[in-house]
Amino acid sequence: MRLTYALALLAAAVTAGQPVAAQTSATPAAPSFVAGMRVIFDDPAPNPGVRLFEVSRGGDGGFTGKLTSDWYGAMPMSNITLAGKMLSFDIRNINTRGVPTRRWTATLTDQGLLLEGGIWESTVKQTGRPASAAEFAALTYRDVPLPPLATIAPDGLAATPPMGWSSWNKFAEHIDDRTIRAMADAMVSSGLRDAGYVYVNIDDGWQGTRGPDGELRPNDKFPDMKALADYIHGKGLKLGIYSSPGLKTCAGYTGSYGHVEQDAKTFARWGVDYLKYDLCSGEWQYADADTVMRTYYQMGAALKATGRPIIYSLCQYGRFDVASWGRSVGGHLWRTTGDITDDYKKMSEIGFDRNPKFAHAGPGGWNDPDMLEVGNGGMSHDEYTTHMTLWAMSAAPLLMGHDLRTTTPDALKLLENKEVIAVDQDRLGVQGALVRRDGAVEIWSKPLADGSVAIALFNRGEIDARVAFLPADAKLSRITRVRDLWRGKSTGSGPVKYSVPGHGAVMLRVAGKR
Repeated sequence: MRLTYALALLAAAVTAGQPVAAQTSATPAAPSFVAGMRVIFDDPAPNPGVRLFEVSRGGDGGFTGKLTSDWYGAMPMSNITLAGKMLSFDIRNINTRGVPTRRWTATLTDQGLLLEGGIWESTVKQTGRPASAAEFAALTYRDVPLPPLATIAPDGLAATPPMGWSSWNKFAEHIDDRTIRAMADAMVSSGLRDAGYVYVNIDDGWQGTRGPDGELRPNDKFPDMKALADYIHGKGLKLGIYSSPGLKTCAGYTGSYGHVEQDAKTFARWGVDYLKYDLCSGEWQYADADTVMRTYYQMGAALKATGRPIIYSLCQYGRFDVASWGRSVGGHLWRTTGDITDDYKKMSEIGFDRNPKFAHAGPGGWNDPDMLEVGNGGMSHDEYTTHMTLWAMSAAPLLMGHDLRTTTPDALKLLENKEVIAVDQDRLGVQGALVRRDGAVEIWSKPLADGSVAIALFNRGEIDARVAFLPADAKLSRITRVRDLWRGKSTGSGPVKYSVPGHGAVMLRVAGKR
């Protein structure tokens, strides 16, 4: 039976409300909305990778159905209606404010079933054919239940914010073994390792496929992860890696869904010291606070069970007040925002406006406003000074994101300033905060373990400003010592006013009488 004839028969059966007679030959039965229509797409749009369409009609005449995709698994249909040869239905949408669902259509044509729709930034327009029983069985999505939520005890890791480098900002998924080794070499030769940057983190793009045993193999660009870890460790550095609780990572590689405990054991066997766990496609399966917390707990418990000390970085963009529960699921840092970009507007929105909304930072658990852009070239020297000052004042993880082989002298001075790093790494672990605002000028304060206070004068305007620093800004009655950390100069009591360039910052360490 030709497909065009089968689809025509299907349309007639649907219109009449009658079932299509089943075939008994080896040829797949003509699909039917009544008996259960199953369509496979051999060449789906890569994202979300809809492979299977299913719809059936109950005795009451109503429809039920779902799509199955590589990214999101089962995607249930709702509000299904039929008009002639076109079935219309809603699919839940994500990440688009005010658009909770998107309308899709499935139309019977001479070529097959034409599926059209979209989710978030993806557009789908593809034609499918009837699925055989074997194809349907192979593509059927099987939900993997989450464990009940529990609390993971602190393990003493990340007493100060982690410092290192990550591949994403500069290289995205275009990474390989040679590049990662080169970054490790440059971290040592530049002095960055000795300044405190120790993690070399492979972000998205290293994953291959799972073998028959379910174990995830790296792709061809990473021939031997254990050997790479040994090389990194031999440099006095530590290796980080990346995964997602979803079926797919953000760049479309294999996630940890259904293999969480197995992946944790694999990472530990390789010698991994740091895991960034990015929600990515998992935001479809885990769309509320309960499921998000449980999926992050699942990996936290799995890492703990390996017995290897592994820093656990939660990357779910600050949803559901992550700072209030990140520690309890085993996290050592948690993203408070979406991705940073190499421009002053985005960096300042994250650092000044978004990240300060989150509390609970301190030894063992840190608010993460995302990676550093210093060295990537999209901002001026004054703007990068603000970036580095703001992250240090915020007790943020300092994870570089540029090509370490081409670090300029100016960028190196910013990144290696030991006094600024000391403020970020202060063992008291207090996240600095705004204490006074005067127009475009913000004054931030951060108490330090030795009793001194870090003070930052930020100029968010474009015109240079003269900024008066007052003892009360540091909760002092009198100032006895001021150290300008970027200039490397000390004074007895400090000038009354400082000149702060547009989009720039002055960073001080002050002592005095309370």
